[in-house]
Amino acid sequence: MNDEAPSALNAGEPSHIGGGGGAITLVEGSTFCLSDRLGDVEPGTPYGLFYRDARVLSRWELRLDGQRPEPLSVLSPEAFIARFILRRPPRAGAADSSVLITRERLISDGLRETITVENLGRETTALDLQLQVDADFVDLFAVKEGRSGNARAEMLVADVELLLNDRSDRARGLAVSSSETPVVLPGSLSWRVVVPAGGSWQTEVLALPTIGSQPIHSPLRPGEHYDYSAPSRKIAAWRDTATNITAADPLLAWVLERTESDLGALQIHDDARGGRPFVAAGAPWFMTLFGRDSLLTAWMALPLDVRLAVGTMQQLAEMQGQHIDPMTEEEPGRIMHEMRRGPASGQVLGGETYYGTIDATPLFVMLLAQARRWGADTESVQALLPAADAALAWMADYGDRDGDGFVEYRRATDRGLINQGWKDSFDGINDAAGHLPEPPIALCEVQGYVYAALLARAELAEEFGDPMTAGHLRDRAAEMRTKFAEAFWLPEKGWFAVALDGNKRRLDALTSNIGHCLWSGIVTDEHAAEVIDRLGSSDMDTGFGLRTLASTMGAYNPMSYHNGSVWPHDTAIGVAGLLRYRHIPGAIELATRLAEGLLDAAGAFGGRLPELFCGFPRSKFSAPVPYPTSCSPQAWASAAPLLLVRSFLGLEPDVPRRTLTVLPHLPARWGRVELTDLRLGGHVIDLIIEGDRVTATNLPEDWRLVTH
Repeated sequence: MNDEAPSALNAGEPSHIGGGGGAITLVEGSTFCLSDRLGDVEPGTPYGLFYRDARVLSRWELRLDGQRPEPLSVLSPEAFIARFILRRPPRAGAADSSVLITRERLISDGLRETITVENLGRETTALDLQLQVDADFVDLFAVKEGRSGNARAEMLVADVELLLNDRSDRARGLAVSSSETPVVLPGSLSWRVVVPAGGSWQTEVLALPTIGSQPIHSPLRPGEHYDYSAPSRKIAAWRDTATNITAADPLLAWVLERTESDLGALQIHDDARGGRPFVAAGAPWFMTLFGRDSLLTAWMALPLDVRLAVGTMQQLAEMQGQHIDPMTEEEPGRIMHEMRRGPASGQVLGGETYYGTIDATPLFVMLLAQARRWGADTESVQALLPAADAALAWMADYGDRDGDGFVEYRRATDRGLINQGWKDSFDGINDAAGHLPEPPIALCEVQGYVYAALLARAELAEEFGDPMTAGHLRDRAAEMRTKFAEAFWLPEKGWFAVALDGNKRRLDALTSNIGHCLWSGIVTDEHAAEVIDRLGSSDMDTGFGLRTLASTMGAYNPMSYHNGSVWPHDTAIGVAGLLRYRHIPGAIELATRLAEGLLDAAGAFGGRLPELFCGFPRSKFSAPVPYPTSCSPQAWASAAPLLLVRSFLGLEPDVPRRTLTVLPHLPARWGRVELTDLRLGGHVIDLIIEGDRVTATNLPEDWRLVTH
């Protein structure tokens, strides 16, 4: 495997997506587009342009003289832009073609495509260009699950514009227009093009969603260079305020550059609330606010910008559960799981807003204290304290269903998720033999999150002048840590049970979940050494990251979603957990090995870590094997490299206490790592870390730098 990033990218040029199969995914906010490598959206595929959880383009095919162009390459300088480089197929008996076609696509609440035809030959050429267009306006999940059927839009030609309307909801539609006057027929726009030798021809096509027959207010502007477009301005603003993280290692630098771009593109801004930012979970199927995913992504992205965490928590707090509703699984204080706004949103998991998650609620409280440490302002944090307290109350009153001190889940109706932790597939939790448990189910990592949430709220209580509450919460956390060790530890195996089932039976599968327990700090030193040893075994370590389930377990399948695959965010959390226990022999070495394997995987995936990939050992296949329906870009996978960097830097700011801790254990190949414009509570600090040397610039005089 080549660890070197492409030189073009290192020079700041577009990322080369290259040859081979697979979909091209563009994303901007909650809008995304899937196409093949020609830029086409073919009917009968899951491809299309998606807006507000509905597919508003189900066909978008370019034809030259009735033929498909030949693909040459795809360039994607940002997550919301792609240039499809094509050529006209050679004429009969000829080996080469002299006609070059480029399709430059920009998305943002719609699609703008600039089609350019260049004649590289010595005589004038003529061709018929046709863009075939259709829409089915079906819900995102119907597309994902292959239930989209053969719905066709109602089409109307209005002068030189093609209007498509949803037959089942006439308020929903799409308008397609072109800068060069086309021949418009129901289902197509056509141009008769004559291009002189050495000349070119160009048209710009706009596809804008409509609501009530009126085009939406789209940021896409005709004729505007993409460098000056609204999505480009948004990503530029993100880069201006985000910390700049660079590394001497070209692979790490390349991956971090893609991370910053993807996280910027996945951000959604709530214009009704002053442009408040939060992050969508990932493309193509989760371009919306998710409790668990958005919170963990915001946690990982803290080194870039604390405002993303604050905006995400504010958004979730406004949607926090207030009532008991079995259909949506809403309960007072519960943080929601996901929000949907598509045509069939009322049929998805019980409603537009579904609350069936067991871990988002403690993660909310954990993130609040972390955000405060990273410089979230006092007023914003104090305003969120009632939501944090409601979350703690939910854990005690609703999360702990049987009063045993552990938080467990059971879906309220048969429409809800069977499993409600991060491994939420129906078979994602099982025992060593592969048997599925009876609910309610208490996951090991969730107990760790609850433990950490209690300590987090105690820290905030102490800062804001309530030492009595702080002491009470710390006592509860200590009691929980003891009870957790007693109930979940498997002394004959040397790891923690992944869960307790409804009969309090320990589910004895060896899983990556125990890495999350290290991350939360609930593991005692007594058990940490054995946990580290098990995580480092070949059963768990693929060479590209941690398996979700050990290869020796009954349900193991390296091509499954949660039973043997590798999830980058999961491995990154495991690495962070290992480095939390860096004093335990073997922890740093294993963390380094896992991180280097994960970064090698990122290099194989073009610098962008996918949601997950297959869990085959590196000794079997020298490159990671893709999982067929993996999301990419996906928020917590994109953010995972940031958690790796933070963990190996030992970077822990504490703005209220005016302390900056940097305890580096960098992998040797990383070399020098720099953070410039790190914003901590109104201060802008620069850090240089090389080996065990730490240099901090612009650190206020009343701050303390801890480096050992």
